[in-house]
Amino acid sequence: MLSISLILILSYLAGSIPGSVWIGKALYGVDVREHGSGNAGATNAFRVLGWKAGALASIIDVGKGLFAAAVIATIRLNDGLPSGFEFWQVESVVRLTAGIAAIAGHMWPVWARFEGGKGVNTAAGVLFALTPITMWIVLGAFVVVLVSSRYVSLASMTAAAVFPAVVAVRRFIFGIEGLDRSLLLFGVLLLAGIIIAHRSNIARLLNGTENRVHNFRPARGLRGRGEL
Repeated sequence: MLSISLILILSYLAGSIPGSVWIGKALYGVDVREHGSGNAGATNAFRVLGWKAGALASIIDVGKGLFAAAVIATIRLNDGLPSGFEFWQVESVVRLTAGIAAIAGHMWPVWARFEGGKGVNTAAGVLFALTPITMWIVLGAFVVVLVSSRYVSLASMTAAAVFPAVVAVRRFIFGIEGLDRSLLLFGVLLLAGIIIAHRSNIARLLNGTENRVHNFRPARGLRGRGEL
């Protein structure tokens, strides 16, 4: 359908905005893909360029997912959309579809040689648009693990695991009807995807060589270059 196709295309293009790459080049003269882990996500921007660049990259990455699921997904053309499904709420499915396209854009951005990040922040933005209360709980879990372990990768994977668990508890134990079953399926698939994307991090965690967040200053050799 034309409206779904347009939503997918626009969401992918929005997700393709490479915040950490553009911030690094514009404000520091540095391509973050050439330093640190070589990843184009906000975590590597924190590691390579410091907290200011990392915070800006995080805002952009979360904002892409939020914009796709909350704004782009509302596009309606004359061909319309199905009135609903027996099992899922069509509105949730459309928003998730837009969000998945934005996450794909972040991971394989057309604006940055298809070299993107791992999609955690963009996925968070999508889910904030759909279930903010659940995501505040997930964010709390992320912060607790990050502060206690100093491992961003472990905190990200923990948050991904907490999301479907919280959705299931709120939906099936507390009976909150606004939480569609499609969110639970998406959460499980997202967890699997994030674990796959973090395979190298898991290996480093197991052998004790994973990078910890010790401070929020730019990496050595980059300090003093284009400070914000």
